[in-house]
Amino acid sequence: MTTECKHLLENMTFEEFHAWSHAQDKPVVLIPLGSQEIQGPMVPMGDFMLTREVASDVARASGALAAPTLPFGYAEYFRTVPGGIALSADAFRMTLSDILDNFLDHGFTRIVILNGHSGNYPLVDMVIRDVRKRRGLLVPCINLWRSIPDALWTEMHGEFGKKAFSHGGDPVTSTYMHYFPQLTHTDRAKLPEEPGELAGLPVMGLSGVKFQGIEIGMPVNVDDRCPDGIVAGDPARSSADKGKRIAEHLVTYCTDFIAHFRETDPHTPAMKKTGK
Repeated sequence: MTTECKHLLENMTFEEFHAWSHAQDKPVVLIPLGSQEIQGPMVPMGDFMLTREVASDVARASGALAAPTLPFGYAEYFRTVPGGIALSADAFRMTLSDILDNFLDHGFTRIVILNGHSGNYPLVDMVIRDVRKRRGLLVPCINLWRSIPDALWTEMHGEFGKKAFSHGGDPVTSTYMHYFPQLTHTDRAKLPEEPGELAGLPVMGLSGVKFQGIEIGMPVNVDDRCPDGIVAGDPARSSADKGKRIAEHLVTYCTDFIAHFRETDPHTPAMKKTGK
C-alpha cells in the first residue's frame, strides 16, 4: 500500500481497505461534506475542495480514513446563481443516510462527519439523530468553519476579529489562498455592497429581513442580499498565512477530537418502541 493510500479511501483497492480496517484496533472513518456554491469573486465555487484537503490532513495526522467528499450540499439560497449545484433537503438527508449506512452495515462504529458547509448542519442533525434512534450509535459532526475560536479570529484580524467571519470572506477565502493559491484572484477583492431589499425591507444575511430593528425570517436568496456573494466582512483582509493558521487549527482540533472519540464507546441504548 502506498503512503498516499493509507488515509484516503478513494485511492484504495478493496483489499487495501480490508487490510486497513483489520489492522486498526478502533478504526475511525471520516465523512467530509462540502458544497458547490458562489463564494464571491476571489475564489472558486467548489468549496468542497477545502473540506477534502482538511479531511486528508486530519486523516493523515490522526490515523483515521477519509471517505470521498460529498461535493454537493443543501444550499437552496445559492441555487439562483448559475454554476451552483444544490441538493434538495430530502436528497441530502437520504444521501448522507445511505453513506453512513454503507459503513454502519459493515460494523464501523466510529464515524466522524467533517462538515465544510454550515447550511448542511440542520439536515445533518436530523440524520445523526435518526442513526442514534435506529442503531443506538453516536455519529458526531464537526462543523469546520464554526470550530475556529474567537481567540484565533482576534489573532488573525485584530480588533476586526470575528466580524471577518462572513460568506465571501474568511475563513473560506484565506483557506483557499493556502491550499489553492493558483485558483484565487486577489485583485478582485472588494468590500460588500449595501444589503438589498425584499418585500421593501433590508435583507439581513441569508436568513431574513429586518423590520423595526427586529429580524423576520424570509426565504432570502443570495442575490437578494448581494449579487457578488460577498455577504459581509472584507475579503481583502484574507491571506495565505491566515489560511495556513486556520488549516493548522482545524487539523489539530479534529485530530484531538478523534483521539478522544476513539477511546469512548459510541454506543447508546437504541430508542425503545412504545406499544399501545
